[in-house]
Amino acid sequence: MHAVVRTYSGAGAKKLADVLEEHKKDVEKVMHPVKGFTSYTLLRTADGCISVTVCKDKAGTDESLRVAADWIKKNASNTGVSAPMVSEGSIILHSTK
Repeated sequence: MHAVVRTYSGAGAKKLADVLEEHKKDVEKVMHPVKGFTSYTLLRTADGCISVTVCKDKAGTDESLRVAADWIKKNASNTGVSAPMVSEGSIILHSTK
């Protein structure tokens, strides 16, 4: 399994978090069809938000990066948010209840 973390901070990041929260169902509809999709988490931070996508392989997380950027471009470009800081890697432990 592979994960990608996108950290949005700085100018426009709080507004982006608001837009994403307002359109949670739309975001789910974009992320769920990604091949190998396992989970998606979006959390609000003091200065913006962080998203975590888990897929079965790197190809899935690469696709999630593409669809996330496309969704933001189409639906939240007015926020003025900068490109996120991206961290990714293979999963050592993925625990769910």
